[in-house]
Amino acid sequence: QVKLVESGGGVAQEGSSLRLSCRDSGRTGGRSLSNNGMAWFRQVPGTERQFVSGISWNGGDTRYADSVKGRFTISRDRMSNIMYLQMDNLKPEDTAVYYCAASIRATASSAKTDYRSWGQGTQVTVSS
Repeated sequence: QVKLVESGGGVAQEGSSLRLSCRDSGRTGGRSLSNNGMAWFRQVPGTERQFVSGISWNGGDTRYADSVKGRFTISRDRMSNIMYLQMDNLKPEDTAVYYCAASIRATASSAKTDYRSWGQGTQVTVSS
């Protein structure tokens, strides 16, 4: 069973950086996500969970929401089953709970319905 665990959230000043990590801890030494697209979503209380960035199974294709393009970078280490989100030049509007997700597809999809496995979320708070 896939179990995704996010880490790296916290409180940051506007203009600073954070790096989020997402690890599949469901299978010891497994490669459960090596052929799956993955993504980061974020959610502010009372609003819909929104797509932030996605990456294809081999890292060859990436997608970003317009609001984070040029500031965030997604990457993955397939051998270690870890995905990252480097967040630079953070803004107060980036404040949210960030979730990682594994897709049923190999592509870098932005459609929430393509994602069936989710982490528990990590809080990112950006102060001005």
